[in-house]
Amino acid sequence: MSLAKFAIPALALIALGGCKKTGEIEAVGGVGITAVRSPCPHVAVPAGTGDITTFNPPSSREAAAIDVVAVLTNVTSTCDDSGEQVITTINFDVQARRASAEGARTVSFPYFVTVVRGGTSVTAKRIGRVTVNFEPGQLRASAQGTATTQVSRAAATLPADVRERLTRKRKAGDTDAAMDPLADPAIRQSVLSATFEALVGFQLTEEQLRYNVTR
Repeated sequence: MSLAKFAIPALALIALGGCKKTGEIEAVGGVGITAVRSPCPHVAVPAGTGDITTFNPPSSREAAAIDVVAVLTNVTSTCDDSGEQVITTINFDVQARRASAEGARTVSFPYFVTVVRGGTSVTAKRIGRVTVNFEPGQLRASAQGTATTQVSRAAATLPADVRERLTRKRKAGDTDAAMDPLADPAIRQSVLSATFEALVGFQLTEEQLRYNVTR
């Protein structure tokens, strides 16, 4: 799966986690300061990568040929931002359903975890696998997966001058009282550059991704 196809809309994904602590401010374009934040990345599943479908025969896309369907769900995260590296541990479940309950079967699903900076720049990516074991007569089975990411605390921290601009108290009548600091392209870019996301999803082929977004 091409990362370029999902990295750009990353900021519009389903946000699943992110710890909040004092020390930094969180700003959203057009609305100014909204909350305190930590350097911990937002955790999300990119659109179109939260499920995977296999077929038998593989070349068919008919509903009758669906072999196994799996969903990546129950995503949670914990973040340790006490050191120079901000470490995020992501836990998730893979829930699978097969078309035939005949015999025991083992199915391995590839997944990715990637770090995206500023909504578009992929800074790291790892591939793992989650194995689901079906018992004889069992149509449904599940397994747990874990992934970790690391982000430089320095990279995820807003510069002091940017923090000062964003937190500066403004009084009515001041020339900049009605001005959103994020209207300044330099401030906006600094906030964006310090914003990271940890994304997890199934590692799909181009054809599998196309199937997910067009069905």
